[in-house]
Amino acid sequence: MSPTTPPLAAKLGGLQSSAIRDLLKLTARAEIIGLAGGLPDAELMPRERIAAAADAALSSAGCLQYTESPGWRPLRAVLTERESLRLGRSVTIDEVFVTHGSQQALSLLAEVLLDPGALVVVEDPAYVGALQVFRAAGARIVAVPLDAEGMRTGALADLLARGERPALVHTVSNFHNPGGVTMSPRRRAELAELADAHGFWVIEDDPYGELWFDNPPSAPVATYSRNVIRLSSASKILAPSLRVGWMVAPDPVCRAVELLKQGADLCGSALTQQIAADLLADESWLSAHVDHVRTVYGERAKSLVHAVRTRFGDRVRCTDATGGMFVWADFTDDTDTQALLPCALEAGVAYVPGSAFAVDGGYRNSMRMCFTTSDSATLTEAVDRLARAAQ
Repeated sequence: MSPTTPPLAAKLGGLQSSAIRDLLKLTARAEIIGLAGGLPDAELMPRERIAAAADAALSSAGCLQYTESPGWRPLRAVLTERESLRLGRSVTIDEVFVTHGSQQALSLLAEVLLDPGALVVVEDPAYVGALQVFRAAGARIVAVPLDAEGMRTGALADLLARGERPALVHTVSNFHNPGGVTMSPRRRAELAELADAHGFWVIEDDPYGELWFDNPPSAPVATYSRNVIRLSSASKILAPSLRVGWMVAPDPVCRAVELLKQGADLCGSALTQQIAADLLADESWLSAHVDHVRTVYGERAKSLVHAVRTRFGDRVRCTDATGGMFVWADFTDDTDTQALLPCALEAGVAYVPGSAFAVDGGYRNSMRMCFTTSDSATLTEAVDRLARAAQ
């Protein structure tokens, strides 16, 4: 008699793997120029400075031991100062919680803030990692479209006027992934006002805010309301392998997250948190380092946008890359980017079809391209290959 295999949780039935991660498995061949990933350039990661910080951490007591569930306190103190400057108000250390990357913060917050069936509003096109988290939480997801000013808060207001009551609204306010746009100051204030008036949480997901090329983004949405929980990360400016993210949230939210984190992994890494604290506290070095990253990414972004507009003309519209890591592009004809992808891979270039970011279908003529890991000449060649595939 063969053994009976025990079942998995029913909630897994509605989940699917990230189309982006699956695509990366197909594009690992060296001859393919990858515009599909969302990775920072490893060559720009400060290896020597990280090594020095690691040596310093290893010479101190406690770096190999468990640490507090909310994060190593000296790191939280550094983050408290940084976030106080960013938000223009005094942030207390009890409002700062360190997580295993900002994605863990998003996952823990979904458990804290959402009951099964709760309404979550996301931007459309949406950040795939957020969709995975909210679907796993059993949320009902409704999309609000983006335009050049970010989330269309008027559409959100219409949703509220029809009687919908979201538990939370998720936004990538700066250099949107995948949309490439930044929310305007007016809409930031409007979103915060709606949160206060209707009593819902806003999660402001901001991993890209420091990667501006021409001008820094305006004040965070969290400056306008205490109903806004702000997420950020060291992954894009230092190194993803540190796995250091953080959130700024009211103390009751942080304490609830702490209870769940204790059940998930007890605490983060004292070693990598001490390394991150060393680097983030070294303001003169960090400023020069991030300026260099901005300069390199800015040149690459402009090269990609120029190549797309030159090679495709009016056939493709794409965002102006003013920061972050991504360009969003729309074919103005009937080109289906999902159908085009095999031809593009055969031509030696990869991108993410827009449909991967759709909440309820759509974006069949769209694509997301990442410019961070290739130089200008390689990006130009990638667009040439894409144009040949799309003939």
